[in-house]
Amino acid sequence: MRSKKPVQRKIKPDERYNSIEIAKFINYVMKDGKKQIAIEIVYKALDAFSKMLDKKDVLKIFLEAIENVKPKIEVRSRRVGGANLQVPVPVTKNRQFTLACKWIIQAARDTRKKEAFWQVLSKELVNAYRKEGGAIKKRDEVHKIAEANRAFSQFA
Repeated sequence: MRSKKPVQRKIKPDERYNSIEIAKFINYVMKDGKKQIAIEIVYKALDAFSKMLDKKDVLKIFLEAIENVKPKIEVRSRRVGGANLQVPVPVTKNRQFTLACKWIIQAARDTRKKEAFWQVLSKELVNAYRKEGGAIKKRDEVHKIAEANRAFSQFA
């Protein structure tokens, strides 16, 4: 067990929308430290995302799409009497945001064919906004597993 909690780093908001959430999302998209490429991808995806939905407030619809994907409960392995049990536990706010972003990005990476990544990412954001697509399937899967293991909730 840890002796103390790790210090949370402060992330600077992004330049265009002045949002910490979008800055974090950019960091999740980033691969191999190539932040400028990640910034371009996310901004192009957000522009296309707002055009597809004919909405002006990009930040508001982005946060709503993330909110639709956030899991409320997940399972954690606990060792009880020689058996590993999947115990359902509530998800903290930080972890909800992290999981939602990662699931959206992973769903976009999985469905990518010959299109540019920003196009696939914008489509996945639209799907998340409309409560459909790969990220929503992942959330429902996690909720279903937690529901199936509700009998072990006393071990949380």
